[in-house]
Amino acid sequence: MINDPRYIEAPKEAGALSHRSVFLAGGITGCPDWQTTMAKGLLEATRELVIFNPRRENFPIHEPRAAEAQIAWEHRHLRASSAVSFWFCKDTIQPIVLYELGAWSMTSKHIFVGVEPGYPREQDVRIQTRLVRPYVNVVSKLEDLVKQVADWTKS
Repeated sequence: MINDPRYIEAPKEAGALSHRSVFLAGGITGCPDWQTTMAKGLLEATRELVIFNPRRENFPIHEPRAAEAQIAWEHRHLRASSAVSFWFCKDTIQPIVLYELGAWSMTSKHIFVGVEPGYPREQDVRIQTRLVRPYVNVVSKLEDLVKQVADWTKS
């Protein structure tokens, strides 16, 4: 559990923002909790960032409307964020994250992309990102992704 006003975890809603913000897009189901590691790293690295984390500490899996509410929360906060950071862990393919990367790559929103070595679609992510956003440096370590986002807040 992260207790910081700059950290917004689903289903909490973001209020008015006075700083840049980043949405942590990436696998949840079948993936390690990389979001907490990244959020803590960002909170230590910069004071000028609000973090949107879709991974809930407790997801009500047996509640019939929980999935729809979660998807709607992600939809709102992806649009409200200043940037989207994508992390593809090697554990699963994460088709929704691939969809989100494709969708946000076609906009002017700032994106950051990281792919853990061994991710089954790593080549696809790298090639597609390079074709659409040739200036995006796809990294292989979560700490490098944290550094990219933190450096962006200082620009």
